[in-house]
Amino acid sequence: MFEGSRAVTGQVMVSEAAAAARADENQLELAVREHARLVYRVAHSVLRNHHDAEDATQETFIRVLRYRSKLADVRDQRTWLARIAWRVAVDRRKRVTEVRLDDSGGVVDQMLSHTAAADEIVLSTEMKGFLEMLIAGLPGKLRDPLTLSTLEEMSPANVAEVLGINEAAVRSRLFRARQILREKLRALLEGKHGA
Repeated sequence: MFEGSRAVTGQVMVSEAAAAARADENQLELAVREHARLVYRVAHSVLRNHHDAEDATQETFIRVLRYRSKLADVRDQRTWLARIAWRVAVDRRKRVTEVRLDDSGGVVDQMLSHTAAADEIVLSTEMKGFLEMLIAGLPGKLRDPLTLSTLEEMSPANVAEVLGINEAAVRSRLFRARQILREKLRALLEGKHGA
């Protein structure tokens, strides 16, 4: 009788372990389905290259797979995954050289000669590419919060959590990054009008 109950207990433990493993796999699959685009966008915002961003996305989910037992305890999966993706991408990022103002002359000429309304110019591909180029030229501590906040539409609290800094620092860095971008744009536009 004792042997029989030991066998039943062993079977129950194996069944429970298998059920827990299936639940972990289901939860991981759900996280991948729900957040794969976010993870890719975060990686791409850092790496600015499709193939590198795909590799970073895969590496992010490999890391998540390694720590899948923690997935059930995560309060905010979106922010947790964004933070992992951010770290993976930053590890992969190559040094970005600062954009010199004279490198951007062609884009500014196109913007000034464009006859569309101002809101159409802002939404245009040229402007987007130009702003991305200017953002890439910002120092990393200013570029990173701006990228997450603007391109990934994360709140300052989520950006702080992803970057591991406090929310006041995020707000300060966002303010400074936007101020620098305004100054660069103003200098470029005034330079073109004065020429």
